[in-house]
Amino acid sequence: MTITVRPGCTVMFTGDSITDCQRLESEDGLGFGYPLRIAGEWGLRHPDRPVTWLNTGIGGNKVMDLEARWQTDVLDARPDVVSILVGVNDMSRHTLDPKEYVITAAEFEAGYDRLLAPLAEAGTKLILIVPFLLPIHGVVEAGAGVVRIGEEERKEWRTDLDPKIQVVRKLALKYGAQLLDADGMFAELAATTGPEYWAADGVHPTPAGHAALAAAWLRLVE
Repeated sequence: MTITVRPGCTVMFTGDSITDCQRLESEDGLGFGYPLRIAGEWGLRHPDRPVTWLNTGIGGNKVMDLEARWQTDVLDARPDVVSILVGVNDMSRHTLDPKEYVITAAEFEAGYDRLLAPLAEAGTKLILIVPFLLPIHGVVEAGAGVVRIGEEERKEWRTDLDPKIQVVRKLALKYGAQLLDADGMFAELAATTGPEYWAADGVHPTPAGHAALAAAWLRLVE
């Protein structure tokens, strides 16, 4: 069942850099990514149902970072709908920095659950976007250009990410949330175009990738 977005609703997007997209540098606070595309398309389709759109994504955030700012950045805004995309920074961060703490799937689940519980209690409608990793080719720079990520590193990331994807699926069922399977969607899309078309570094969407996320998100609401 889709989520009904009523006139005057507040819809919040939150997560990491994929959601952030330089939102603080944009006039409307939405950034240049899928939240902006969703807001624009919704306004075009439903001029009779104005919505307040908010974006509190912050680049580099993990679940624990969201938890630290959850009250002030999310709960205090009392949104009617919250859309969350988080997980890629919880994935094998020690590849970028050997000193980085390794986050287990159990820790990821416990933290994510603590984010969702107060929203569910308040009756907030939830959209959980599955974190994704596209199997691009070649080597890319990460960690401000100090680390080179190739095929072996991406295999390690995938091994780490898959259990966390299952966590998101599990929590969506637990809380009756809408689930946007972005990982599966991009895998299917990449089969015909190649993965780089949707995310040049395998993580951050291209304009086409953001458009695909927006289109999939809009199919979950009415």
